[in-house]
Amino acid sequence: MLFDTHVHLNARQFEEDREEVIQRAKEEGVEYMVVVGFDRETIPLAIEIAESHHNIYAAVGWHPVDAIDMEETDLDWIEELSSHSKVVALGEMGLDYHWDKSPADVQKEVFRKQIQLAKKVNMPIIIHNREATQDIVDILKEEKAEEVGGIMHCYSGSVEIAEACVKMNFMISLGGPVTFKNAKRPKEVAEAIDLDHLLVETDCPFLAPHPNRGKRNEPAYVKLVAEQIAELKGVSLEEVSEKTTRNALKFFNIKE
Repeated sequence: MLFDTHVHLNARQFEEDREEVIQRAKEEGVEYMVVVGFDRETIPLAIEIAESHHNIYAAVGWHPVDAIDMEETDLDWIEELSSHSKVVALGEMGLDYHWDKSPADVQKEVFRKQIQLAKKVNMPIIIHNREATQDIVDILKEEKAEEVGGIMHCYSGSVEIAEACVKMNFMISLGGPVTFKNAKRPKEVAEAIDLDHLLVETDCPFLAPHPNRGKRNEPAYVKLVAEQIAELKGVSLEEVSEKTTRNALKFFNIKE
């Protein structure tokens, strides 16, 4: 049993064969998924997919790359959706300094507003971080995000920062990069961080794990991530699968 904690089945890359993709995931033992909506286009579809599948849930938030497009009405909308029975987290949110569409100060403001909203509605958050680690950690501390906790999505930082995040009530989620031969940091994190604090994800259709690197990613491939973590930790795939699934069910407050 596996739980892919971060999928974008609402992406255009899955328009033609979404149901087949979901079926392939089930055949590989992927029992649960969270579809992440992060703008006006992807949020409604995330909700729709979650509503039409028993063990698929949704997260709703505003992506930092598009922070400049967010209006107060969007924040009100996210607050309204947070009470939906299939919405289990707010996000993805955070900072992305790789792309320059949204200025850093705008990203930070939108990030802070979403953390504040999460605390208001008592819901965990999913963090997107690209080339902005220290600013993200500083904002999480300043906004007391540990009160709701969250997920460091597709984590690629150091063991030291991962340990600091765990102390702030955050889970560390590993994706396809942990399987890449040249990805030293995710492997170190997989070895160092206790299974009690780990989750697995694909971030599909992006970041397909080896040996599918460069192809469209899909939830069925989360098994490859779990296999790599098991190998690095010297434990069985079953132990990693069961523990990360239990972690996710507890984190998202999903009753089986």
